[in-house]
Amino acid sequence: MVISLWRAAFDQGLQSAKAHTEATFARIAETEPQLKAFVSLTQERAMADAERIDQAKASGKNPGALAGVSIGIKDNLCTKGIKTTCSSRMLEDFIPPYEATVTQRLWDAGGVLVGKTNLDEFAMGSSTETSAFGASANPWDPSFVPGGSSGGSAAAVAAGQCDVALGSDTGGSIRQPASFCGVVGLKPTYGRVSRWGLVAFASSLDQVGPFGRSVADAALMLQVIAGHDPLDATSLDLPVPDYLEGLNRPLTGIKIGILAEAFGEGLNPEVEASVREAAAVLKSLGCSLVNLSCPRFKAGIATYYVIAPSEASANLARYDGVKYGKRTANGESLSVMTSLTRANGFGAEVQRRILIGTYALSAGYGEAYYRKAQQVRTLIREDFDNAFQQVDLLLTPTSPTTAFKPGEHSNNPIAMYLADLLTIPANLAGIPAISVPCGFDKRGLPIGLQLMAPVLEEAKLLQVAHQYEQEAAVMKSRPFAPLALS
Repeated sequence: MVISLWRAAFDQGLQSAKAHTEATFARIAETEPQLKAFVSLTQERAMADAERIDQAKASGKNPGALAGVSIGIKDNLCTKGIKTTCSSRMLEDFIPPYEATVTQRLWDAGGVLVGKTNLDEFAMGSSTETSAFGASANPWDPSFVPGGSSGGSAAAVAAGQCDVALGSDTGGSIRQPASFCGVVGLKPTYGRVSRWGLVAFASSLDQVGPFGRSVADAALMLQVIAGHDPLDATSLDLPVPDYLEGLNRPLTGIKIGILAEAFGEGLNPEVEASVREAAAVLKSLGCSLVNLSCPRFKAGIATYYVIAPSEASANLARYDGVKYGKRTANGESLSVMTSLTRANGFGAEVQRRILIGTYALSAGYGEAYYRKAQQVRTLIREDFDNAFQQVDLLLTPTSPTTAFKPGEHSNNPIAMYLADLLTIPANLAGIPAISVPCGFDKRGLPIGLQLMAPVLEEAKLLQVAHQYEQEAAVMKSRPFAPLALS
C-alpha cells in the first residue's frame, strides 16, 4: 500500500510532505517526455500545499487522511482556478470558477494536486488517442497505448508519477486503462460518489473513481470521496461504510460467479488463462466458484452505443461558442458561428458520437433506438439482479485483450469500441466493479481481473480484491518494472 508506506514515513518524521512532493516532480520530469500522462502540472501549488501540511503536522494539527499524498486528477473534473480542458480544443483555455466536490474532499483530506491528467477528448475513447493534446503512452512499453479514456491517470499511477489518481468511468474508462497499465481501478455504484464538477459525457452512466497501486489505496480514496452531495441530484443520501475495516476478513463462504458470456470467442487466450488462474487463487482462499449466465450481457455494447451518444449529444449542445469555451469568429449568423465552432472545436470521435446520438434521438427514430436501448438496459439490470441472488460477486476479464499499438484501431471504430465489451454492462446496471492486476502476457503487458458486485457492495468487492492481490502477489513477480520504476 503506497499510501500507508508514505504515511508511516511521514508520521515518524522520516520524510516531509515537501520532500515527497519534490520527489514526485522529479519522477514526472524523468518519465513525462515518454508518457505524456499530464495535460498540465501544478508544481507551484503542490509545493505550497506540501509546506502547509508540514506546518500543520509540526503544530500538532491533524493534517488529514491523505496528508502529503500526491494525486493526479483526470482533466474532466473541474479544479477552481486551474485549466480543465477535457483534452479538447473546445475547452483548451477554460478555467473553472468552482471546484468539483470530489476534488475538494481530497484537498480537505490533505491531498496534494500534482497535475491534470490526459484523456480521450471528452472521455470518448478507449486508448487516449483522441486527446487534442497528443496521446499518452503505456509505462510498461511506451509503444503501446495505456487504454482510455482515463489513460493519463492510469499511466501516471503505474509509472509512479503520483501516488493515486482520479478518473471517470462511463463504459469502462477507469477499469480498462487500469488493466492495460497494471494498476487497480474502481468504478463505484452510480450515485455513491458525487458527479458535481465532472464534465458530463453520459449523465446516467458517468461515475468518478480512484486509481491506485493497491486495493487498499483505492479503498482509502473511495473512503474520502464517497458520500452524499446536495449539489448532485443523483447522489445517494446513505451512510458510507468503513471500506478499510473489512479488507482482511476471511473469504470463506463467499460465492463468486464465473460469467459464461465473458469467455469464448474474441478473448485472448493469455487473458483467459490468467483470469482462470486468478479464479483458482480465490477458490484457495475459501471462495466457492459457480458457473452462471447473464444472457443479455453481450447486448451491453450495442445498448451503450445508443444511450451514451444520445446523452452526449444533449450534454455537448452547451458548447455553442456563446457562453464559454472556444468560439470561431466571422460567422455571418449565430447558427453558422455555432456550426463552425463545433466543427473546429470537437475532434472526429466526439463529432461521430454526437451525430450518432442526434440521429438516435431524432423524430421517428427515438422510439426505435433510444427507447428500445433503455428497455434492453432494464433487462441487463435484471440479469445482474438474478445472478446476485445466486452469488456475491461476478468474475470476468477486464478487457478481452492486453494493450494494443497506437493507430491499430484508428480506421475501425467498432474494434475500438469492443475494448469495453466486458466493462460496459456494469455501467448500464449502475453496479460497482473493480479491475485488479492478475498477470502478464508474453510481451510483459499487464492483464486485469474484473470483479463486479451488487449495488453499494463496494466493501465486499474491495475485501475480495484485496485478499486476491495479497495472495497472488502479481506485481512482486512482474517481468519488469514500468519505466524502470523500482
